[in-house]
Amino acid sequence: MNAKTKLGIAAGIIALVAIANYVALLGSSVAQDNDAAPIDQDRITTNVLRIGYFPNVNHAQAVIGIGRGDFQRAMGDVEMKTQVFNAGPSAIEALFANQIDATYIGPNPAINGYVRSEGGLRIVAGAASGGAIFLVRNDVGIESAEDFAGKRFGSPQLGNTQDVALRAYLLENGYKTTENGGNVDVLPAKNSDILTLLLEKEIDGAWVAEPWGAKFLKEANTRIFLDERDLWSEGRFVTAHLIVRASYLENNPGVIKKLLAAHVDETTWINEHKDEALSALNAEIAKLTGQTIPEDELNDAFSRLDITYDPVKESLIKSADAAYDLGFLGEERPNLSGIYDLTLLNEVLKEKGLATIP
Repeated sequence: MNAKTKLGIAAGIIALVAIANYVALLGSSVAQDNDAAPIDQDRITTNVLRIGYFPNVNHAQAVIGIGRGDFQRAMGDVEMKTQVFNAGPSAIEALFANQIDATYIGPNPAINGYVRSEGGLRIVAGAASGGAIFLVRNDVGIESAEDFAGKRFGSPQLGNTQDVALRAYLLENGYKTTENGGNVDVLPAKNSDILTLLLEKEIDGAWVAEPWGAKFLKEANTRIFLDERDLWSEGRFVTAHLIVRASYLENNPGVIKKLLAAHVDETTWINEHKDEALSALNAEIAKLTGQTIPEDELNDAFSRLDITYDPVKESLIKSADAAYDLGFLGEERPNLSGIYDLTLLNEVLKEKGLATIP
């Protein structure tokens, strides 16, 4: 395994611990169309699917497909009830509380949820790969990692994926953060605050997800120091999944197959109609958040993000294995052999004449 692959793995693994520590503290987020009271679906079949998603660019299939009604039309007589979340832990808690049946979510909460539920969740498809960059200000003289000493970098949140990627990258290059006796400072802050800190020259750079990366490149006199794709094999690492409660999947495979068919169709449409898709995505994000993303920034962000139904399994499994080897997942190695169930996805892909996922 080369150094870049090790670094890519490290960037994903340490967040498992941070997420495990704070996931139990967070509750469900504000819901959209949240008129679905918890019901016991574990032992019954149903024509209702309660699904969560985030108003994020890497949840594009759900944002567009749910917002425009594409998913509901594809689901036919299955009624969709939706909830919008702002963080993975709150979506996982909603699954545990039987408030939703499925959700789009990032990789680390998916692993943590699977472990905490003792195998009660399944990843049934991928949603996005890539879309994170390490940028630096143009006026601080950073040309290589040798120039990091004494610098201060921002990250979106303590223990989130980009925060961990930054800290792992610093360690790989021989730097400790100040709280660990080193000479590089990492300042977790909201993305909007990171922009202010860059403009006021309070930080020298930041590791952020899109579309914030594109915004900072345009507005904060920064340049890309590292595209995180360069740390992963073939430049692919999962940033969003579609997961389902295992009991719901077992009792309602027909419902999930319809959902996956809609998901695959939306993925294909987005990739084949990029300009129209970006316009639709922006319109739906505006409905959910009250704000739009400047067109040039959205186009730039999507140049570093892949919308896909491939779950990029290798990136998740390597991260989990390395996390255990480093002592982050307890004394007993978690058995993740059942975290994926791609049977229905592959049935859909085969029926549509598309390549299946091994």
